[in-house]
Amino acid sequence: MPSKLRQLRKQNTGSVPPHPATSAVDQVGRFITYLRSECHLAENTVAAYGRDLRRFLAWLGTRPLAHLRLDDLTDYVAQLQREGLSPPTISRMIVATRQFFKFLQLEGVIVEDPSELLGLQRTWQRIPKAITPRDVERFLTAPLPCHPLRWRDRALLELLYATGCRVSEVCGLKINDMHLEEGYCRVEGKGGKQRMVPLGHRAVEAIEQYLRRLRPKLVKDRPPDTVPWVFVSRNGRRLRREAVWELVKKCALRAGIDPEVSPHWLRHSFATHLLAGGADLRQIQELLGHASIQTTQVYTQVDTARIKRIHRQFHPRA
Repeated sequence: MPSKLRQLRKQNTGSVPPHPATSAVDQVGRFITYLRSECHLAENTVAAYGRDLRRFLAWLGTRPLAHLRLDDLTDYVAQLQREGLSPPTISRMIVATRQFFKFLQLEGVIVEDPSELLGLQRTWQRIPKAITPRDVERFLTAPLPCHPLRWRDRALLELLYATGCRVSEVCGLKINDMHLEEGYCRVEGKGGKQRMVPLGHRAVEAIEQYLRRLRPKLVKDRPPDTVPWVFVSRNGRRLRREAVWELVKKCALRAGIDPEVSPHWLRHSFATHLLAGGADLRQIQELLGHASIQTTQVYTQVDTARIKRIHRQFHPRA
């Protein structure tokens, strides 16, 4: 998106006549439409921009967008800090505000972009949290044998750990994406980018059990084209991301592991355990669908056992 904005901005340099007066709420609506229809951002990303900009509008009140200056936006950031928001959250909101003002400038709503010099918050790189292979085993077997959705829940958890997929990617999986005989699935990640991810025999077995024993009962006699998703709710609808979070929390409680565990912890565990097993960082990057190797490199800090082993092997006073 930034490159497209820069190209368009070059075409709109000079004195731009202000766009006819439109409310800030309307401008945010047009911006969201622009992100969705022209930039083709993922729906979750668009929703995040929308949430952040609604907060900005609440701060803005009745002040005209064209009258805002850098000092005003600095006051907005200070307000976010006073509310106790974390630096990463504030940085995300600043990015949303910057992109919004670039859009306003391209649309001729403003002549100068006051957000250009708005600095991001300094943040420490967070080390991803992972759970041990032993805890993973207890976690994956946590769905109760007597629960009516046990086949779905077991398949879902096995797939999360086997692939390292994001929750949104798993919820978006369709039957046509599954290639169980070949042992892989096709995943659509951020920005609509697709990748092939191996499943492993345990995940394949769990998914086959679910597809054979339970899914037909959940979707009942609905036409396949109306329910294309692999994982569905008890009502036969597409499974919500929130439902996956609830399932992970419940299984963590039953397994007696860290109650703070989240679906993303399984993604972190997937990457950490691959690295500990000797996988190349580039291979892990491809499996996770990271655009940059720098994003994947953070997992080199997670495998403490590997770091200690290297220290014992090579340090003269270990």
